[in-house]
Amino acid sequence: MEFAVGDKAFYPAHGVGIVREISSIEIEGQVYETYVLKILENGMTIKVPVDNAEAIGLRKVMSGEIVEAVYSVLRDRDTPADKQVWNRRYREYMNKIKTGDPLEVAAVLRDLALLKGQKGLTFGERRMYDQAHSLILQELSVVLDQDEQQVRKHLATLFEE
Repeated sequence: MEFAVGDKAFYPAHGVGIVREISSIEIEGQVYETYVLKILENGMTIKVPVDNAEAIGLRKVMSGEIVEAVYSVLRDRDTPADKQVWNRRYREYMNKIKTGDPLEVAAVLRDLALLKGQKGLTFGERRMYDQAHSLILQELSVVLDQDEQQVRKHLATLFEE
């Protein structure tokens, strides 16, 4: 997967970034090409080796079909909630978030939003909910070319009962 300067890309667990430059760095006599990403949410700069980008999970922002699939996952109420103890559930959900797969992140957001409606979330679950919500919100607003507030309102309506 190749990116050019100005392309938007999704970096797992950090969100959407813009490729600011493609540069070379030398480490122990070896020259590596890197994508220099600026993460939109917090302005953090990340260097990703071009040869390792796919293994790290760097990907193009989701397509229109994936957007519909994400909304379908968020609307799904037939999938049973995870009944594991909180620490196993936490580990499983963190692994899903780290994949960067929008459908996996959406499933975590859905499950935690539904759990939040039934009972309070633990501190760790609340942070995970916020992270999943932020990742989905950022990417949807970029893909749909909408203000984050609009997307935030739409997401909120999906979980109203």
